[in-house]
Amino acid sequence: MKILGLMSGTSLDGVDIAYCEFSDSQHFELIAAETYNYPAAWQERLATLHDASAEEYALADAELGRFFAERVVHFCQKYPGRVDLIASHGHTVFHQPERGFTAQIGDGSVIHAVTGIPVVCDFRRLDVALGGQGAPLVPVGDRLLFGDYDACINLGGIANISYDIDGRRIAYDISPCNMALNHLAGLQGMTYDQGGELARGGTVAAALLARLETQEYYRQKAPKTLGKEWFIKSFLPCLEPFATLPTSNLLRTVSEHIALRLAAAIKDSGIEMHRILVTGGGANNQYLLELLKEKIGNIEIESIDQRIIDFKEAIIFALLGYLRVEGLPNTLASVTGAIHDSCGGAIYGMVKV
Repeated sequence: MKILGLMSGTSLDGVDIAYCEFSDSQHFELIAAETYNYPAAWQERLATLHDASAEEYALADAELGRFFAERVVHFCQKYPGRVDLIASHGHTVFHQPERGFTAQIGDGSVIHAVTGIPVVCDFRRLDVALGGQGAPLVPVGDRLLFGDYDACINLGGIANISYDIDGRRIAYDISPCNMALNHLAGLQGMTYDQGGELARGGTVAAALLARLETQEYYRQKAPKTLGKEWFIKSFLPCLEPFATLPTSNLLRTVSEHIALRLAAAIKDSGIEMHRILVTGGGANNQYLLELLKEKIGNIEIESIDQRIIDFKEAIIFALLGYLRVEGLPNTLASVTGAIHDSCGGAIYGMVKV
């Protein structure tokens, strides 16, 4: 099957599209991939949608679906070829599994109506209904596509880890990552701190670091997940008393915090690790990787095709779409805490397999 995987993450940089061909659930070819940046108006809209009215939320759901669909049409014109399916994660606005709900917008029915291509979307809600966290979903792809590594770490808006213990996949969100770093870079009018160079020039604020390290979430046991709500309510208030510090010092301190959390997650796994695959936008933050390497010693952080580093989540959502239409589990209860594995995702259109 030839599938377009669409991923919009919490860092609000844009929607990733990965055009993949799957011969089975463990072998794929990445044919083409591209990121379509969000215009400033959409960035602002998505950043504040959690405070919008129900009507504004519903309108954004439909209009983001059209935004995605129009980018798919452009992508298909640029990279012509057969597309059997679109697998869209959507954009998360609410994620509160402890209260029994999660919400991703970008209406899949609109994507199907505009493109004429079958769509799988809404991957998370079934798992939440089954008592799970609805996240992370990427670990099933880590196991099937990147199982040669001892662990997979993704440095997106939120950092997460995934690894096997005795045949069970364990995964959870570690800490905020680009969501926090990009927020701080924005204080300097920057979209992000390229390569971590601004952070490199700063110094650690010991009091801020100590405050960040005491977050209750870090003491919780997996399965556990983070969302934008937690970032706003728990993480940002820690930064407020230190707002007068130079931005470089804030970035340096938060980078140190992220590296400490990543190293702790590796240590807490209780397994011997030699090779770790690091992907996501944060994999391009050389300074953050240097801090991590200092803390984990001789464990090798491996790099692969830059396109896979940048588009791994979109690739794996393409895989989740493949598993959905094949009727195979695409959500692991060992990861999410649900009562059993499940095959989640709503389908719009007739899929030929």
